[in-house]
Amino acid sequence: MKKETLEKMLANFKGSEGGYPFGPDALVFKVMGKMFALVSQTEEPARVTLKCLPADGEILVSQYDSVIPGYYMNKRHWITISLTGEVSDQMLIDLANGSYELVVGKLTRAEKQKLGSL
Repeated sequence: MKKETLEKMLANFKGSEGGYPFGPDALVFKVMGKMFALVSQTEEPARVTLKCLPADGEILVSQYDSVIPGYYMNKRHWITISLTGEVSDQMLIDLANGSYELVVGKLTRAEKQKLGSL
């Protein structure tokens, strides 16, 4: 998947907001102020960092050369995927959805209600 396609998909999640809190090298996507994805802007190939369950992250890191523990993130709860084509587009979509759902699942009731009304 191309970086631009991935960024459009991440931007289309309900309540998703993209920004550059760490500078121009990383586009961060947040829902209700909580990060669920980070896409590198200057690296080739581009990389995306997503939240995941620790067991899923361990399996993916062991199966794919292009998946490493979260770069500059909590290595148990985040993975970084190089967009080399090794990981299928469908798996990237599933992982992005999972990352979003993990973050939304931890929102407070009030935040979930606010998100639901968007």
